Amino acid sequence: MSEEILKDLRGENNKAFGELYKKYFGMVSRYVVNNNGRLDDAEDIFQDTMMVLLEKLRQDNFVLTASLKTYIMAIAKNLWLKRLRTTYVKLEFTEICDISFLEKISQTIDQDSTYWEKLQIYLTKITHHCKGLIHDMFFKEKTIEQIQEEYGYSTKHNAQNQKHKCMEQIRKAKEQDKKRV
Repeated sequence: MSEEILKDLRGENNKAFGELYKKYFGMVSRYVVNNNGRLDDAEDIFQDTMMVLLEKLRQDNFVLTASLKTYIMAIAKNLWLKRLRTTYVKLEFTEICDISFLEKISQTIDQDSTYWEKLQIYLTKITHHCKGLIHDMFFKEKTIEQIQEEYGYSTKHNAQNQKHKCMEQIRKAKEQDKKRV
């Protein structure tokens, strides 16, 4: 199957691009969206990935040493990470007008850093099940329906109750921390 698609790609057969899109766009899209991207970004990255793949296929000495899926994902990851690096570097200090703005940014970073550090500590004090559920809901931004299905809850209401119980575990861990101080 992969050899046939590669042959069609070399011949610039649009059907092959459609097949690759159907097979691999979801995988690339999930990666981009789960790493601070949007669907628009994923579409751009996938298109760029196809261009890189096509350029590589046109080289006489090209040999595919991994599965097509692995190769496409590797190209997409590299392109996305490169875009993230260049995006964050674009903020130049010459664009920042006054020192108070820099101080506010620094203070906000410190507060966020402390918040995330505390959250990580609280997560170590709750059950393994709740840690996974909280991670899926808030870090992976899964919907309550996805949680219901993945965790095997019979109803959406049961999933929401479990979320509430897990949040209570975090609240109690936070209260215990305050008592120690």
